[in-house]
Amino acid sequence: MALTYVAIATTTVGSGGAANIEFTSIPATYTDLLVKLSARQDAAGTNGQFQMRFNGSSSTIYSRRKIYGDGASALSNNGSSENAFQYIDVPRIDATANTFGNVEIYVPNYAGSNNKSISVDAVTEQNGTTAYAEFYAGLWALTAAITSITLIPMGSGEKFAQYSTATLYGIKNTV
Repeated sequence: MALTYVAIATTTVGSGGAANIEFTSIPATYTDLLVKLSARQDAAGTNGQFQMRFNGSSSTIYSRRKIYGDGASALSNNGSSENAFQYIDVPRIDATANTFGNVEIYVPNYAGSNNKSISVDAVTEQNGTTAYAEFYAGLWALTAAITSITLIPMGSGEKFAQYSTATLYGIKNTV
């Protein structure tokens, strides 16, 4: 079975940063979705985090399991009954200059009538200590088709930095 990737939309953050990155009006014509993100946040510190919501929902129907390494230790955490998929890591402005973290978010069967699962593969990409590599699995306990995805930096007033870029791909199985 061959897979076809179609770029649905791309967003590049402009001057001044962005409080979120959002993909709306996602058509239900694909099998799966993939978000590729190259990002950093504009707040002080080396490691920042963002959260993701489907269809604008902030109901407590998100759960997750995260395993990650920080260059010295292997760690994990989890959460249930949360209002978003939380704690996905990207570098902040005090990390290596002009270096962006990379994140892939895979959403299988996004238009189906079952609860929606996700998997995330992310690295914070910096030349210092405490750079993170992480794998993340989550469940959105709602059966509605996903029509929008919003990425939101965590922390009061935090933004995605200029030149952060996200592309949403639709994936089709073809024979």
